[in-house]
Amino acid sequence: MTVRLTINFAKLATPKKGSVLVFSAEDGGLSDAAKACDPGKVLEKAFAITEFTAKSGTSVELIAPDGTGFDRLVVLGVGKASALNEYSWLKLGGTAFAQIRKPNDVSVVLDVDGVQISGSDAANFAAGILLRAYAFDKYKTKKDDGDVKPEKKPAKFTILCAEPAAAKKAFAEVEGVVNGVLLARDLVNEPANILGPIEFAAHATDLEKLGVKVEIFTEKEMKKLGMGALLGVAQGSPRPPRLVVMSWNGGKAKEKPIAFIGKGVVFDTGGNSIKPAAGMEDMKGDMGGAAAVTGLMHALAARKAKANVVGIIGCVENSVDGNAQRPGDIVTSMSGQTIEVLNTDAEGRLVLADALWYCNERFQPKFMVNLATLTGAIMVALGQHHAGLFSNNDELSERLISAGLATQERVWRMPLGADYDKLIDSKNADVKNIGGRYGGAITAAQFLQRFVKETPWAHLDIAGTAMGSPTNEINQSWASGFGVRLLDRLVRDHYEA
Repeated sequence: MTVRLTINFAKLATPKKGSVLVFSAEDGGLSDAAKACDPGKVLEKAFAITEFTAKSGTSVELIAPDGTGFDRLVVLGVGKASALNEYSWLKLGGTAFAQIRKPNDVSVVLDVDGVQISGSDAANFAAGILLRAYAFDKYKTKKDDGDVKPEKKPAKFTILCAEPAAAKKAFAEVEGVVNGVLLARDLVNEPANILGPIEFAAHATDLEKLGVKVEIFTEKEMKKLGMGALLGVAQGSPRPPRLVVMSWNGGKAKEKPIAFIGKGVVFDTGGNSIKPAAGMEDMKGDMGGAAAVTGLMHALAARKAKANVVGIIGCVENSVDGNAQRPGDIVTSMSGQTIEVLNTDAEGRLVLADALWYCNERFQPKFMVNLATLTGAIMVALGQHHAGLFSNNDELSERLISAGLATQERVWRMPLGADYDKLIDSKNADVKNIGGRYGGAITAAQFLQRFVKETPWAHLDIAGTAMGSPTNEINQSWASGFGVRLLDRLVRDHYEA
């Protein structure tokens, strides 16, 4: 990951030099601390000239303002101070980073008129800076103008706030979650020639440094377990599959874990049901669910979450050669259920079928949530601002929706039912892997439900949100890291001791 900056917290005061950022609210104007940065009262004139009203995200910039030693003074609008919330601070951090072009030494006077800014607010603001600062440019040797790319000195952000000690303590926890998001982004952004199933598994083993127990199952071991559905997807690639089991035991001894399962198709050609060439390069991101689960396990371990959590990812490449599975093949899943593979491009659900069954049989978790870039159909239904939520449990669904609203990684519940389930009945096997033209995201979810028994379960179809989703204040990358903050919030709010 490329985030070249350091963040420090200090007591609220007037900076002496460098770039300085202050805030103004629609319903309060500048705070006293902000006014102290403008002894010549130049900002009043600048506000009038630019018709600045302090709406959220708007700004005014002064270069080398008279009467100060600053390189620049930037005022950032926060909107109505009374409407500021947790996500507002995250967005403001991202907007602040964007406002300070080519940052070097930046002082942020984190003070808003009429608002008591807590240490958690300051930590979320800092998290927004880090999330916005991310750039996947490790393979670029030159700048966009053709010059050789220089090694940048880390930018230094000093956040001057009312509770620096509390902010530093809160940030130590928040930073772990941020790094989990950035890890997920890195994994999705990596090209498939670099990140295969074996390499993905190696990234997961890095979590052992944080205290996560990591087990890696090879093709031979998966054959012994009877994972014919997952192995059927992998058989067309010379790169062998891996099943990775990550365990974080931060809760009470012998307490049942909660479980997260991710689809890790490192590249998806569609197999013999090959995809169109246009846009196929994006299929390096078809492991967005596995990336989110890996990033989540990093986040939980880094902040020492008081919960027992299992993360499982099935890593395969869906490729084409003479050994690739064919439309019409019938495979036997670990559950014993036979699957007629009518479309080899409906492969993610085959990977998840075995991973879900294995998770349920071995760990008997309180619930399972799986994440997958599973269907284009969910993008037709919901666009790219919500992930599709399918579940057999109302309480789990409501908690996921609530976590989505808090983090703005939003989910929308979609239907399940017998009328949809019968669409995947097969004449030749127990189930077929597609259900026809209509309701494709729903029939995919119905397929997965056949492998979870009665365990509370939710399926998140993140095809529209994990990669190529609209950029925003805290993400300018093709890969968003969607799911890490959402599920960390779910765990934090409901499942920690």
